[in-house]
Amino acid sequence: MLDSLRSSLTWLHTWSGLLIGSLLFTIFWMGTLSVFDREIDRWMMPETRILMPDSYISMDDIRDAAADFVPADSSRWQFLMPSEREPIIRMYYQGPEIFHRVHLDPNTMEVVEGGETLGATGFFFPFHFSLMLRWNSIGYWLVGLAAMAMMMLLVSGVIIHKKIFIDFFTFRAEKKLSRSSLDLHNVMGVLGLPFHIMITLSGLIIFMSIYLPGVMERTYSGDSSNFTNEAFGDFVQQVANEPGGELVSFETLRAQAEAIWNGSEVYYARIWNQSDANATIEMRRNRDDAVPLNLDLVSFDGDSGEIYTVHESEPVMAAQRWIAGFHFIQFDHWTLRWVYFLLGLAGCALIGSGFVIWFETRRKQHELEGKSGVRIVESLAIASITGIIIATLAFLIANRLLPADAHLMGQSRSDLELWIFFLSWIATAAHAGMRSAPKTNAWVEQCGTIAAFSVVAVLLNWITTGDHLLSAFSDGLWAVAGIDLVLLANALLAYAVMRRLAQTRASKISPTEASPCQEIDQIGTEVGI
Repeated sequence: MLDSLRSSLTWLHTWSGLLIGSLLFTIFWMGTLSVFDREIDRWMMPETRILMPDSYISMDDIRDAAADFVPADSSRWQFLMPSEREPIIRMYYQGPEIFHRVHLDPNTMEVVEGGETLGATGFFFPFHFSLMLRWNSIGYWLVGLAAMAMMMLLVSGVIIHKKIFIDFFTFRAEKKLSRSSLDLHNVMGVLGLPFHIMITLSGLIIFMSIYLPGVMERTYSGDSSNFTNEAFGDFVQQVANEPGGELVSFETLRAQAEAIWNGSEVYYARIWNQSDANATIEMRRNRDDAVPLNLDLVSFDGDSGEIYTVHESEPVMAAQRWIAGFHFIQFDHWTLRWVYFLLGLAGCALIGSGFVIWFETRRKQHELEGKSGVRIVESLAIASITGIIIATLAFLIANRLLPADAHLMGQSRSDLELWIFFLSWIATAAHAGMRSAPKTNAWVEQCGTIAAFSVVAVLLNWITTGDHLLSAFSDGLWAVAGIDLVLLANALLAYAVMRRLAQTRASKISPTEASPCQEIDQIGTEVGI
């Protein structure tokens, strides 16, 4: 009975991983990068490489500075207070046609000019959960499908591996690729199992309103605005279409909000219809000092300062926001942030090694039978794993090479960065598909490209900004230095993998060593394929 169950789950585990593995790797890779999204932003936006001021930052000073460029009739503008991770004032305002982003130096309240880019918060982070496919929420649904598959893969993986905890302490890097990949798969699976289950489950819960729209529609009689108002506390006065007076002091409102929150600071302010008699000012509570991505806010009348609403999440929504905070780790905890990053990489290794096990255990058989399955799957794996890493590095390199005012065929600078990312990704897939068997050639060449691109990105950061490692450390630019160090570590790892794969391809079986077929048969028996 148990053996029959294991056999069924093995089939499910193998083919689910094969069909959804590429999408899962993409989601895990972008999610791992998003752990340090603000630090990557500072690397990609040299104008933000400033130090957090020691003096108090007045919100009234920010309001006065915004008056120089925010149109008086703007329907909405907002700003985020600086923090240690992001020591600039990030401001957005609604223009006649588009939404604008502006950075202010908190030391001088002057606009900081720089090259237009989405950075990690504008690209890596939303790509992680939406794949940048917003039409009919199709990206969210694909990610949800991948999350459900990941849950199934994790549970089935525990059941089908008979010696999973024993195998956790066994990693034979010197063995054949098929054996070392299986060992790596087991180790990474057990090491990150609790994290991977929680991070996958929490990802599903965060977007409950998308995945279970019928529940909200039935509860709120089809009026989604009532759900939004109750869950998120959004409150905006109806436009009076009459001119309003001067906005009340932001510092006064800030003090009132922080008193309501027992001293917890305001990190965000949003102003609706500032020139209208019914202007509304919204203050939101800081999220750095606790796990939840809280939705606590206070709304004020813009002219009198009268409090309209004080919103705190109800129990169900509060639980959902705690889960969201756990998933996105926006709270201030550097040790956990590194743990998330390393376990995210473990998830990438888990998915990648699963691919390698599949085609390495079938390569000989498919060659004898003249099948092309291994070649197709390996090409897909190369594009999914090394390909997206190369595309990410190309994105960073483009950020340092494109002029600040770059435009081409109606595309903005940030659009050009995205084009370079996706075209690079497509190029790696084409390279993998055109390489003749054995496919190890493509792995070696793309690992070499990763190593080279990583070093080039570090050098370009030095050349274009002057912030080499020693300079970044001496100036206290820890985020910039950290990204450079991670890039160099990535180069070393990619070079080591390239050497290992090159040696594997060139090596021959010694007389005392098991034949490839014998070893593959044994591994196939262990994993049930």
